[in-house]
Amino acid sequence: MQTYRHILPRPLRGEGRGEGLIRQAMHSTKNKARQLRKAQTDAERRLWQLLRNRSIAGCKFRRQHPIGPYICDFACLDRQLVIEVDGGQHADQVEKDNTRTAYLESKGFTVMRFWNHEVLKETEAVLEKILSKI
Repeated sequence: MQTYRHILPRPLRGEGRGEGLIRQAMHSTKNKARQLRKAQTDAERRLWQLLRNRSIAGCKFRRQHPIGPYICDFACLDRQLVIEVDGGQHADQVEKDNTRTAYLESKGFTVMRFWNHEVLKETEAVLEKILSKI
């Protein structure tokens, strides 16, 4: 009889096998979020400079923040607001984005989406829209 125990990761001390897998998945998501923080687009960098340090209505935003299986560009947990900055590739993945938005809304979040060029060329208008949601 062949066993597949060597394929599954060992649980951490005091955890059942399922709990260890969940912890590993969370760790993987955190690592991906860290990588995304280091590889920000110009639009994400500009918006982050304007959102950080409670600059907008005293709200604390987090960048590349994991919520469930997704990593959100910016999230204000107090106001249940997620801001996504989309590049050209998102024009081809509308269905994926709609699924993501539906999931986040089912968790009580409001999702705002802006295109990269909006953030870069119409920064004031983007900030006004965010402020009106807050």
